[in-house]
Amino acid sequence: MTVHLDGSSLSLSDVVQVARARAPVALADAARRRMADARSVVDEVIAKNEPAYGLTTGFAERKRVQIDPESRAQFNRLAILNARVGQGDPVPVDVARAAMLCLVNGFGRGTSTARPEIADAVVSALNQGFEPVIRRLGSVGQADFVLMADLAHELIGHGYVDPVVGDAVALFDNNSVSTGWGALALADCVSLLDTLDAAAALDLEAFGANLSILHPVVADSRGHPGIRQTIDRLREQLDGSSLWATGAARNLQDPLSFRCLPQVHGAMRDALDFAAGIVVTELNSFQGNPAVSVHDRRVVSIANFDALPLAAALDFVRVLLASVLTSANERMLKLLQAPLSGLPSGLSVAPGLAEAGFSEIGVAGQAITVEARTLAHPVSYEMASSTQAEGVEDRTAMASLSARRLAEMVELGQRLLTIELVVAAQAVDLRSAPALGHGVQRTRDLVRSCVSFMNQGAPVPQDLEPLRALVHSGRFIDR
Repeated sequence: MTVHLDGSSLSLSDVVQVARARAPVALADAARRRMADARSVVDEVIAKNEPAYGLTTGFAERKRVQIDPESRAQFNRLAILNARVGQGDPVPVDVARAAMLCLVNGFGRGTSTARPEIADAVVSALNQGFEPVIRRLGSVGQADFVLMADLAHELIGHGYVDPVVGDAVALFDNNSVSTGWGALALADCVSLLDTLDAAAALDLEAFGANLSILHPVVADSRGHPGIRQTIDRLREQLDGSSLWATGAARNLQDPLSFRCLPQVHGAMRDALDFAAGIVVTELNSFQGNPAVSVHDRRVVSIANFDALPLAAALDFVRVLLASVLTSANERMLKLLQAPLSGLPSGLSVAPGLAEAGFSEIGVAGQAITVEARTLAHPVSYEMASSTQAEGVEDRTAMASLSARRLAEMVELGQRLLTIELVVAAQAVDLRSAPALGHGVQRTRDLVRSCVSFMNQGAPVPQDLEPLRALVHSGRFIDR
């Protein structure tokens, strides 16, 4: 299905479809007309030689320098080359494609200085499967200047665009990489949380937990929508479980990592809903400088490149995700401990064996959790210095770093979740409950399609990548 870019209706799902599934893209006619109207204003301002940031003047502290008309085309190309100071490995291909998508949709708002031909060229590049190389390091998040300069250079070098006056600033003065990366990471985080629900239900069965934590009074008395949604999801997974029977629970109250599941996952779910609203707004925003006001035929200097809403929202998600992953790790570790689980130590097939069972895999889970938690530190208030551009550029949002850290944290979360599933499946099989919840049974069977039950004399699973791939694919949340 073709994704139509009109500057106002791009969704997270659209970004995923174009960036990863390579869905075709088309620029809406209304968006192209808005761009043409805005460009007519730009041409008027240039013809009159009026001061206009990045069009007839230089950038940053050189904004007071007027560019000679004969040098403006060369200045545009040189501006792109001078901003190409990125370092490190390229961003993933899907992020590069998402950045192109965000760039065009932002143009569609009709406030950019770019010509419609630039948007058409980027759309053509997307539909032809173009994979630009964009280095990931060097952006401070007050517009992805450095990262977008790589994209602009790639589009020029491969013959897609030939910038004229006003095109350069439109191409690199925006947050398209940060926004696209954040959108993809957020979509992956939603999938991760849904899969964490499935794993948590398996944990509850594996621990012989008290399901009173899912009583309707929990949601009725608290009011957060995420708690209610989480309880509904867990009850659906556990429908048909023998744990619902009176007296089936082993404890009156289980450890907090089990007992607080609705509250912890619910808080994460509410944070994701909040962040999704911010990201979708950014997907459909003009993030650059200057802006064209068609109404009064002006090119206006603004600061829409400030990405604090995006960066802070992604910071918020990472903080909540740290708590969710810490709780998942604690449940996994408690399943390995005989005094808490009531099962053999390390989930060996019988008590008293010298074999370590799954004990060592718990160490791997702890290591991954620590690494994930280090990525939760907020970055949206960071400031390298205020010495750039004679002190004019005196704040940053670090949006691309915030997005990149969320993507990295989600990947680590998938790996921890993989370990959690393996351990919980072993515990469930050892406990041999009379009946598992219907959803839990499906989760357990999916785990067993990749990892066998560990019998006496067998080592821990030597390769969890097939199961991790299953987690990444979203199969555990398909219904």
